[in-house]
Amino acid sequence: MMNLLKVVVLFFFTTVAFAQGVVINYPQNGASVPAGQDLTVQVVRPDTLTGSQEVAVVIGLESCTSQSCPSPVDVMGDILYNGPYNPQFQQLQPYQNFSVAIPASWTKGAAQLNVAHFTLIG
Repeated sequence: MMNLLKVVVLFFFTTVAFAQGVVINYPQNGASVPAGQDLTVQVVRPDTLTGSQEVAVVIGLESCTSQSCPSPVDVMGDILYNGPYNPQFQQLQPYQNFSVAIPASWTKGAAQLNVAHFTLIG
């Protein structure tokens, strides 16, 4: 019975996490950004009927030059932003734009932009 309860609780939290996810809307996949430049990152939270309170997002950049990109679940990369997230309805879905600086020392090549989203549900 206890194992079944653990599975149900794990399934619940996993489902809630996916239901409350965010998406990087901009820049588009494959965009080219020179090292040392600022980049606008648009983080979209799909509209939901579930009550929630936004806490924070973390935006990271991970180099993929030596191998394929690791899963963002495993590696966040260099942190470009760590702070409040307050998406606003503008056109379709609530979003917030962040201006982040790509480090001047960043190695040229493929990279992966990652986002972690933290919210209180209920």
